[in-house]
Amino acid sequence: MMLYPPVADLVKKVGSRYQLVNLVARRARSIASKAEAEGDILDQKPVSSAIEEVYTGRLTISR
Repeated sequence: MMLYPPVADLVKKVGSRYQLVNLVARRARSIASKAEAEGDILDQKPVSSAIEEVYTGRLTISR
């Protein structure tokens, strides 16, 4: 489990704080709604999962 990746590193991967917040919020809502629809119990909070995806490079903004 990852603990608090540096915000500066996340911003470098995305471009700006606004884009980072928007990307993480959208992905977190997607994760939460998918888990609810399928009846899954999440191991970690959707926002934490989305931040981890950005940090590891699995989630990016298509330009």
